[in-house]
Amino acid sequence: MAPWKLPLIVAGIAVPIVAGFFVGGGGVGLGLGAFAVLAILVVAVRQRPEGPIDSAVATDERRHVLIVTPAPIERPGDVARIVGAAGVGPDDGADVLVLVPARIGFLDRWASDVEGARHRAQQHLVATVAALAKAGIAAEARVGDEDVVQATEDQLQSFPASQVVLVGLGGEDGVEDAAVELRSRLKAEFRLVRLDGGEVRG
Repeated sequence: MAPWKLPLIVAGIAVPIVAGFFVGGGGVGLGLGAFAVLAILVVAVRQRPEGPIDSAVATDERRHVLIVTPAPIERPGDVARIVGAAGVGPDDGADVLVLVPARIGFLDRWASDVEGARHRAQQHLVATVAALAKAGIAAEARVGDEDVVQATEDQLQSFPASQVVLVGLGGEDGVEDAAVELRSRLKAEFRLVRLDGGEVRG
């Protein structure tokens, strides 16, 4: 954090609380203080480290490719684009892992009900792995955190990816932002494949 930011943060917390005590008395001041503490906690929870993302160390000579997709990939043309971007083929012996983030809806998150999201993610995985198998690509499958970057980072703790391919679909929010962060933090090779008419980008 830049040195000049800390005094501004302290002032932003202290000034409303002091003003609340003067204008509305102790109740208002305490209320504003509680709100400031809550805001700090929310910001702190949402913060995550932005250092490089390392992969686990491979114990063999095979290529290890992690494909991260928020939705099922079933159309042969889409499968071909992803396989082409990943540079894997039926006979090259690459170790392929498909990761689907479990997208949790607002109401599900409020109710702490993640089973529905995980079930949908597992259905997406089954469809994607089956489509890859038809193209001659054997792949394993995992369900991950709803945050694409966090899901990728978590998986790379145990999967020694030499390449990460992120699939972007039309209407999917946050894919471009995730791609920017992954591109800057990953040590493994990274590619973004858009299936809404966009291009493959490294």
